[in-house]
Amino acid sequence: MNEPPAGRLDDVRVLIVDDDQDVLESMQAAFQAEGALTLAVGDGNSAVDACNDDPPPDLVILDMMLPGRSGFLALERIKGNEDSPAVIMVTANEGKRHQAYAESLGVDGYMLKPIPLTRLLDAAVAVMNARDEEDNDDADGNED
Repeated sequence: MNEPPAGRLDDVRVLIVDDDQDVLESMQAAFQAEGALTLAVGDGNSAVDACNDDPPPDLVILDMMLPGRSGFLALERIKGNEDSPAVIMVTANEGKRHQAYAESLGVDGYMLKPIPLTRLLDAAVAVMNARDEEDNDDADGNED
């Protein structure tokens, strides 16, 4: 049995936003197995509220089609700050305009459902590693 190495997301705060309870539970279990600290919510308004918590999440897994506030409207609010969390948007919508719009709002990843959990976890690890490298580059650059 090939299990992913545990702990690739140790202590990373991950907010999972999806209105499908089965999807939420499976994503939450997968992220927790990698060491992530997870919070799961089922609508866009709750996602925005959770991103205003202290401390905010490090990473948001955001469904596009949500009750209350769409994934796009939530993304606009979540990505509005310099220290915004990383966001991977997941959607069943294959439209290129949607992806382009999400990218214009600053999304860090865009994946089409259904997504194998291993691919989603790999993408999350890659996004967090890239963010860590950016933070290290910023720290190195400010020591002049």
